[in-house]
Amino acid sequence: MGAVLKEESTITAKGQTTVPKSVRQALGVDYGGRIAFFVDDQRRVYVERVEEETNDPVVERFLEFLAQDMSKHPGTSVAALPASLRDRVAALVGEMDVDLDAGIDGDVALQP
Repeated sequence: MGAVLKEESTITAKGQTTVPKSVRQALGVDYGGRIAFFVDDQRRVYVERVEEETNDPVVERFLEFLAQDMSKHPGTSVAALPASLRDRVAALVGEMDVDLDAGIDGDVALQP
């Protein structure tokens, strides 16, 4: 892969360096922006801009509601699943291995 841009930077005694302005501009980051470093098995380093996480306002409001409800009703807000429901869920999923951090392939449609 040919380099589109090459810049050099010196590492300080504290392990710090300055990301050159042209690299910051190419990544679209400025003061306070975040970058991620990736090192492959051939010791090549890649730098990417860390995308800002956007919070879903509906989820945020729901979480606020839950927090308030839990504060107002500390003994009753959270309850264990009934054994019958727990057993039914276990029977439905069986030995299924689920990676909750895995991406979703294909289109997703939420049904009302």
